[in-house]
Amino acid sequence: MNGTLEAESEVGVGSRFALALPLVEAPAVEVMLPESPVLPAWGRGGVVLYIEDNLSNFRLVERVLELMPGTTLLSAIQGRLGLELASQHRPDVILLDLHLPDVPGEEVLRRLLAEPRTRQIPVIILSADATPGQIERLLAAGARAFLTKPIDVRRLLAVLDEQMGTEPRHSAG
Repeated sequence: MNGTLEAESEVGVGSRFALALPLVEAPAVEVMLPESPVLPAWGRGGVVLYIEDNLSNFRLVERVLELMPGTTLLSAIQGRLGLELASQHRPDVILLDLHLPDVPGEEVLRRLLAEPRTRQIPVIILSADATPGQIERLLAAGARAFLTKPIDVRRLLAVLDEQMGTEPRHSAG
């Protein structure tokens, strides 16, 4: 990976390790769809809030949502910011990662469902942390769906279409 690893050790004192890796740009994200995708009938637009701290994952979802004309994507890289945006903008649906730098995704879900302004917004968990117990617990806690990473694009589009319905639920303010 064209990096360096250094180690220093002194008996009775301890050890120090240093790892240096070159900074590279994120790889280009490609959205691969089947030859004949069955995409949801979409035409009314809507607002999706994605609470995710990984830029590559966000870029992928951004590309997927380009397949849904009229959709606006809001993003938050921290749970607290996601909670604020959800309350302010009341999106049609929230995509939520579980591993956020400030507040665990499960706690974000709990707070969204406890808040009157956000409790009716469908929350879809989008995570690689998908043990059967975890999925069951979060669905029982109120998540509308649990999708795993890597993302199945057709499944994501179908779940978004199902959760967003035919009428926008959001209202700014």
